[in-house]
Amino acid sequence: MDASTVHGSRKQQDNPSIPEREWLVSLIGSMADGVLAVDAAGNIELYNGAALDLLDKNGDIAGKSLSSILRLYDKDGAAVSVHTLIGGAKTPVSSRDYLLRYSDGSTANLYLSIAPVYLGYGESSDCGYVLVLRDITREKSLEEERDEFISVVSHELRTPIAITEGNISNAQFIARKSGNITEVQKALDAAYGQVLFLSGLVNDLSTLSRAERGALQMTVDAINPHQLVEELAAGYRDQAKAKGLEIKTDLDPSLETLHSSNLYIREILHNFITNSIKYTQQGSVTVGAHMAENGIRFSIQDTGIGMSRSDQQKIFRKFFRSEDYRTRASNGTGLGLYITQKLATLLQANIDVTSELNHGSTFTLTVPNLPQAQH
Repeated sequence: MDASTVHGSRKQQDNPSIPEREWLVSLIGSMADGVLAVDAAGNIELYNGAALDLLDKNGDIAGKSLSSILRLYDKDGAAVSVHTLIGGAKTPVSSRDYLLRYSDGSTANLYLSIAPVYLGYGESSDCGYVLVLRDITREKSLEEERDEFISVVSHELRTPIAITEGNISNAQFIARKSGNITEVQKALDAAYGQVLFLSGLVNDLSTLSRAERGALQMTVDAINPHQLVEELAAGYRDQAKAKGLEIKTDLDPSLETLHSSNLYIREILHNFITNSIKYTQQGSVTVGAHMAENGIRFSIQDTGIGMSRSDQQKIFRKFFRSEDYRTRASNGTGLGLYITQKLATLLQANIDVTSELNHGSTFTLTVPNLPQAQH
């Protein structure tokens, strides 16, 4: 149905007495929003193609009852009487809180405006109503995502700031009262750790912002996979040793030069290794690299707490944190894996995860060779 088409009931079509009708019909038909005009009894007199599209109708709806066409529900899922809505509209009213439900059970968030139209003078004259409808599902989704973002970031900032403030205040108090350098050092070390967490959060937010805006840029480098893996393993060996863990490497002897972004591959693998060490209490973390079709397959395998099937389906969502108490015990923003997925997309790479609860996880990044002229 063409959105510029406007349809009316038979009695309107047979009444050409209003010179402006063609202009009005053309105006309503050109509107991107759905428009419905109903009489006082709630029967549809006029509608445009956009309304048909929004209501998922492909036949003539002129003369039909509005309540049989427009099925509304509130945010709690309770049915809303459209007839009651329009009957109570003595002045123009609008709402963004209704759900439109389709025959297949799916729903759309709806902006609905209702304006009474009096055909004469005074409220005793004949009355009709004009309804404007707009699908705002995407807008609602963005609003909810924004609210969640603000809530999560505020929470994640509040905790380390409070801990940092407490530790610095404690260090100041100790320095004034006893001058115990050991205790002062402990307090400052704890504060420093929280500042590092805050720094990481800010960096994640910056990367996330650029990724969401499509502003991430990439330089294709000639990468030695063997050297890359050895450097990564060496960089985390002390951190792993402090937890009683062993960092191992598993390298294909036939590894060839990879053309991709050295920066983004390192960032992804850093994230995987950091998580593996964080969620592994005993055993090892193995960093591997093997040849793959037109590229390299990197892997990070650990003997940690693993993940449930449910968590494996959600880990790349923004701000996701597992309900597992062992995960909740560690600091994290829930942004790291979301960002790695964004970076992997930029690299045209694939990420695979295999995991078993209490038996460890393996994250695999398969990176293809990219044209060396790519930017």
